[in-house]
Amino acid sequence: MAKKHFRVDINYNWCKSCGICYNVCPTKTIVQGEMKRPKVEDHSKCIGCLMCENLCPDFAINIVEISEKVGEKNG
Repeated sequence: MAKKHFRVDINYNWCKSCGICYNVCPTKTIVQGEMKRPKVEDHSKCIGCLMCENLCPDFAINIVEISEKVGEKNG
């Protein structure tokens, strides 16, 4: 079974930089940036646990599963 890949989408218009997301992220995909604003440096580290998405009080985070590229072999 292929490893799933995820992308972390952060809506900065809704985010109030509370820091919950980067404090709960087990893989440190989301880290603290300037002015305590969350940032993602490497989306490939995300395991899709949804902790950040579920705990965000502003609904500013969306974890999106990236589908396999067209033409890849499935086994």
